[in-house]
Amino acid sequence: MKGKSKPSSKSSFARKLGIVGGLGSLAGGDLFYKMVKSRAFLEDQGRYHFLFEQHPFKDVLMPLDQEASMTSRKFYVFQVCQTFEASEVNAVLLPCFASHTFLKEIQEEIGIPVLDMMTALRKHIHHVAEPGTTLGIVASDYVRHSGLFERYFGTDFNLVYPHENEQSGLMEAMYGVNGIKDGHLDGVPLECVYQACLSLQNQGATIIVPGMTELSLVCGDLQRRGLTVLDINEIYATFATVEKGRSTRPPFKLGIVGGVGPAATVDFMGKVVAHTSAGRDQEHIKMVVEQNPQIPDRTANLLNDETDPTMAMYATCKRLESAGANAIAIPCNTAHAFVERIQAHLRVPIVNMLTETVEAIVQRYGAGKTVGLLATSGTIKSQVYYEAARRAGLQIIIPGTDYQALVMEAIYGNHGIKAGFREGICKDQLLTAAEHLCELGADVLILGCTELPLVLKHNESYMIKNHEVALVDPTTILALKCIELAGKKNMVKPLVTYKN
Repeated sequence: MKGKSKPSSKSSFARKLGIVGGLGSLAGGDLFYKMVKSRAFLEDQGRYHFLFEQHPFKDVLMPLDQEASMTSRKFYVFQVCQTFEASEVNAVLLPCFASHTFLKEIQEEIGIPVLDMMTALRKHIHHVAEPGTTLGIVASDYVRHSGLFERYFGTDFNLVYPHENEQSGLMEAMYGVNGIKDGHLDGVPLECVYQACLSLQNQGATIIVPGMTELSLVCGDLQRRGLTVLDINEIYATFATVEKGRSTRPPFKLGIVGGVGPAATVDFMGKVVAHTSAGRDQEHIKMVVEQNPQIPDRTANLLNDETDPTMAMYATCKRLESAGANAIAIPCNTAHAFVERIQAHLRVPIVNMLTETVEAIVQRYGAGKTVGLLATSGTIKSQVYYEAARRAGLQIIIPGTDYQALVMEAIYGNHGIKAGFREGICKDQLLTAAEHLCELGADVLILGCTELPLVLKHNESYMIKNHEVALVDPTTILALKCIELAGKKNMVKPLVTYKN
């Protein structure tokens, strides 16, 4: 079930609030009703836009006993919150005390604030009660034994709960057949709740505090019997109209366009992990990868006008964007010939590996260096490295025709890197082409195909025959930049000083 109130064009500061329904259908509906009749809403109806989402929840009838499992409830809340996030809701209301026991887990996975019902309750109680007051808690067995109320109120107030018999009656009144959760708001269920409240009064409680949202359904009847019972839905509704909630941002998530090629993707991910300064698993970077080897060959398109990979790359990037990626990395040099046409249609940035590589070379070695490029013929033809180098003041040189053929054979040949080879003829072919570039005057060599670092590693001072040259691995540079964007610390500097 989905319901909403439409905003008026009169309000210039519209606020969209989402209500998670379905965990207690009647209580959720009661909260929605109290939202739309709140003073703030009635005084400025054009400002508020409410979304009420209720879907089938398989454990809705499960009593919240002490050993109740929260797994399906967690998944349900997360899925509804995801729907709200996609609808650009400003904040979420979660009318369920049991769900507030895992609120932090949910909040860390979504980018919109979930308004804390317990904080709303605490603010209200601090306004109406002196520290040291005895509060009587009407809660399910699960919430009672979770320590939720102790965390929020244990320091400033005395907390008491119903005795065992009254607690058992309370659970039956709420969750049993013909209980309050099913809409039976008078008769035996109401009397059981009343007896539980009297038990709390006998223990010195001057205020009855709800730990079940269903208590709001009978709150008026209990108040008319002389009990000071708080209406949590009324309190939460008022809180929601004034509380914006803390701006939240889930941990940085890196999206990776994988499969271009497959081994290079794994190599890149390994570099992100290896270069992140982390003392435990949780300090590493979140990554979402679409390993899509079916993206058409980039070099084949650039050289022979074969299938254009742009659409496949764009679709992959959009899926990563939908998965919550904050930035996208493409560990493929040749693919960067297509980045400019894709970027304009994305909401998140593609980290340009080529630009980062050129900037890192300038920072470490200075402008004016002669830089040799070992890359696919497609990358060379696209001129993407030339353009980045020209802007940075670097001179790019490439192998002669015969030597470039050796590079292509080392990558694509029957005994090449894409075929799974790391030693032997493919390495010899690369070293021959690299020596040729050194003889042409290269001070630095860019390993400009993501397969090449699988054979020749990033190195500040590599000897090729009698030539000393720096080997620069763009995937390492890309990994370090992504770590920086994530706000993490690198274990190494982007490049080590080149020894002339």
